Amino acid sequence: MLQLLMIHAVAALAAPAIVGRYGRRAFLVLAAVPGAAAVWAALQTGDVLAGRHPVQEVAWVPSLSIELAFRLDVLSWLMVLVVGGVGALVLVYCAAYFSTHATALGRFAGVFVAFAGAMLGLVTTDNTLALYLFWELTTIFSFLLIGHYHDRQSSRRAAMQAIVLTTFGGLAMLGGLIILGEVDGGSYRLSELVTAAADGRLGAEAPAGLVPTAVALVLLGAVAKSAQVPFHFWLPAAMAAPTPVSAYLHAAAMVKAGVYLVGRLAPGFADLPVWRWTVLLLGLGSLLLGGYRALRQHDLKLLLAYGTVSQLGLIMVLVGHGDSGVALAGLAMLAAHALFKAALFLLVGVIDWSVGTRDLRQLSGLGRRMPVAAVAGALAAGSMAGVPPLAGYVAKEGALEALAHRGGALDWVVLAAIAVGSALTVAYGLRFWWGAFADKPGVEEPEAQRTSRLIMASPVVLAVAGLVVGLTPGLSERALAPYAATYPGEPGHLTLWGGVGPAFLTTVAVLAAGAALFAARRGVERAQAAVPAVRSAEDHYRLLLRTLDNLSADVTARTQRGSLPAYLSIILVTVVATSGVAGLTLGDTWPSAVRLWDSPMQGAVAVVIAIAAVLAARARRRLKAVVLLGVAGYGVALLFELHGAPDLALTQALVETVTLVVFVLVLRRLPAYFSNRPLAASRWWRAILGAVVGVTVAGLGVLAAGARVHGPVSVNFPEEAYQYGYGKNIVNVTLVDIRAWDTMGEISVIVVAATGVASLIFLRARTGRIDRAAHLSRAAERHSVWRGGRPDPGARLRQPPHAETPPDGIRSPGRDRTWLSAGATLAPVRRSVIFEVGTRLVFHTMLVFSVFLLFSGHNAPGGGFAAGLMAGIALVVRYLAGGRYELGEAAPVHPGVLLGSGLFLSVGAGLVPLLLGGTVLQSAVVDLHLPVFGDVHLATALFFDTGVYLVVIGLVLDILRSLGAEVDRHGEIEGKQAPDIAFDDPVQSPDDALPAPDARAAPEAALGAGRPAGGAR
Repeated sequence: MLQLLMIHAVAALAAPAIVGRYGRRAFLVLAAVPGAAAVWAALQTGDVLAGRHPVQEVAWVPSLSIELAFRLDVLSWLMVLVVGGVGALVLVYCAAYFSTHATALGRFAGVFVAFAGAMLGLVTTDNTLALYLFWELTTIFSFLLIGHYHDRQSSRRAAMQAIVLTTFGGLAMLGGLIILGEVDGGSYRLSELVTAAADGRLGAEAPAGLVPTAVALVLLGAVAKSAQVPFHFWLPAAMAAPTPVSAYLHAAAMVKAGVYLVGRLAPGFADLPVWRWTVLLLGLGSLLLGGYRALRQHDLKLLLAYGTVSQLGLIMVLVGHGDSGVALAGLAMLAAHALFKAALFLLVGVIDWSVGTRDLRQLSGLGRRMPVAAVAGALAAGSMAGVPPLAGYVAKEGALEALAHRGGALDWVVLAAIAVGSALTVAYGLRFWWGAFADKPGVEEPEAQRTSRLIMASPVVLAVAGLVVGLTPGLSERALAPYAATYPGEPGHLTLWGGVGPAFLTTVAVLAAGAALFAARRGVERAQAAVPAVRSAEDHYRLLLRTLDNLSADVTARTQRGSLPAYLSIILVTVVATSGVAGLTLGDTWPSAVRLWDSPMQGAVAVVIAIAAVLAARARRRLKAVVLLGVAGYGVALLFELHGAPDLALTQALVETVTLVVFVLVLRRLPAYFSNRPLAASRWWRAILGAVVGVTVAGLGVLAAGARVHGPVSVNFPEEAYQYGYGKNIVNVTLVDIRAWDTMGEISVIVVAATGVASLIFLRARTGRIDRAAHLSRAAERHSVWRGGRPDPGARLRQPPHAETPPDGIRSPGRDRTWLSAGATLAPVRRSVIFEVGTRLVFHTMLVFSVFLLFSGHNAPGGGFAAGLMAGIALVVRYLAGGRYELGEAAPVHPGVLLGSGLFLSVGAGLVPLLLGGTVLQSAVVDLHLPVFGDVHLATALFFDTGVYLVVIGLVLDILRSLGAEVDRHGEIEGKQAPDIAFDDPVQSPDDALPAPDARAAPEAALGAGRPAGGAR
């Protein structure tokens, strides 16, 4: 099962390339992917029906009870056949449906296959948290499929409406699943959870109402996903999607997810009142409302959409009723619905594709001109209406027979409601076939534009399959009975003829009433039009959104006032008023004594930090405040070292160094001094608030430390870190092994943050050319001037490295010596020989040291994060010494390449263990002897750490490119202080064409001096 999911993932990623190469014919190839899932399920039929359910388990996050556990029982087997089989037929249909010039066809194919894979995972997983993961993946992919025509407002609105409602239901479902997993007797395994509920062990000692509340939350997710009242309106709106999407998502796959979940949990929870009344009321309400609304639709696709709402309500009632006989009929109806409704949606697409309209008022005579489509439509519509001997009739007859056999008062009410809803189904089923294929007097026959055997293949196969299934009810009963037997009650039967009885008489009455409603369709339409309009569920939804928008605007206007001190004050006051007051007043774990320090040196450092913080708050000059903040940061690093944490001290010192550089780079674009504000009461208020917050946080720390009742984890942590993570550096082992998932999330955030910051800074494309000294031409030399217009005596020394040999053929030592590759691009007043020489001496040493920190970090201070910061600081030194062109010489690579490569390497290092039978991010150790290096103790976490190393270097380089080099370029453009530089690159952006300076300009204008240039000190 996991292998099938991987195949779907690979096919989804490769689909754009395949479609780009083969066009729409690629859909025929991609159809093999969901088709393989259906074939696999068919091959497992014998084991599944014999009770030997295939199971596959892969540990994922055991500490959170998340595992990739898959189980194929009868219900999952049926759903895989539906999801895979119908998905394959719809993809075959796509090969003829879409135009050869359709846009974004590759993206559509990839998302469609990805949705099929997510749906496959949803119906086979046995872990509730993994179920939620696949559940939300189907929500995201359906959003993309419904909004495929993103240039249309109706598509965008429908997609947003669907994702809002289904995500809301999914979050509610997650809350319910977590409660059911944590309550006594609960489990995160679906099979164990249902068994515990059926045995009465679930929540036996839990507070009253906890389990019913959890069940209500789960049902909320199910009814939202399956478009049940009051969430039904998103499904008709989703008809803005392409017809293949409607045929798959809204007939066989996505909307079946809620029905599937109800069927999965019903054997254990159907006896709960909250379950019974929710399922019956919402299901029957959807059955009746959908059928009523379908009778007034003129768009064939909308007619089927409201019919889908109605049919889903019927299936929801049957599988959630809680009786074995009724459940058997519900499972049969689930399969029949997938066959006839997918066929009908595809036929609507054929009609629209052929004649260019879906309006039944403009269609006439298609039955004579498209006889195959008319016959297939009659079979599918007949199955939907419950006409014998089709699959829909067998399932509906079995439901009526089971309800009549139970004979309870509630059962007769449900039977009557199903009969009324079925009569409406017969009426709109006849309306569909008549509207699509019948001859209508006075209506001009549209001209058929296109025909195709390939496009007709899928709906014909589905319609005929409905007939075959209906003619073999015994096979269906034998296949579905094992799962129906998990419900309480007497077993039911599926048959074409059960004798004259309540079920048969009800079916006759239903068919007659439905035919009468269709015959009187004009009167029915007039009666519906005369009904006073009431505010619908969709109107309430839009009203709610408008109210939330207005409320958010009002709250934002009052709180988001553009004052950072005000924002911080609100946050800090909230902290003090909530956790601070509660902890300091109600806490009862105060220690009897508090040790202020381990050595007096720690106290001295703390005093220095406090003084630096106070002086930083009082500083009027921005640079002074930044330096004082740096003093406080380095003081914290010294405290770490004094406390015996060299790894933390090293990391803190490196982070503080990079932070100082970032602050200084930003300050170049800000005034030198803070705004001149008089001493006001607000400053005293801020000082008092800061002191109160400090005391509160310190008190909470002391209180938390005194609340420990168990031995600290640090006692056994070193031994376990070495035993399981194969390293002696506890900090690094924690980051790359024990808490590697946290690190994975953090580096992902780093990549996103770096991308966002750089996107705000760059005026040109981030993927453009990197500025290097080689791009400067000798035109820069010709435009170089000194004060007073005299020739610049330093021009030869600042000649770019690639300059040709002088005409005299003699290259003097002074002319050749360059300490930095692009140092000549700075004006003389911006250069420092000492700085350049020092940079030349330490740069490579720092890089080598960073590699040393990377490799030694598993057993000594260091690691990927610290090593990346060290390499980043080396790049900082090169930039400060030589400017933006020197940065291009030092790192001629785009930061995005490093960021993406590092993230890819870390993810790959985490997934490789799965291929070897291990768990995600599992580490192994390799001990070997090398001739020169001796014994080598290598943990595979090094590869994950190397990814972190590359991400951190990419982050620092991105900061230098955006806040450093790009800001330099902005200053040159805005201040017109750079020379007219001719570039070797003929496609250079116009933004880089800089005006020449006036001949009387100061030497700062010469050869790339900006305002201020990189390298300013």
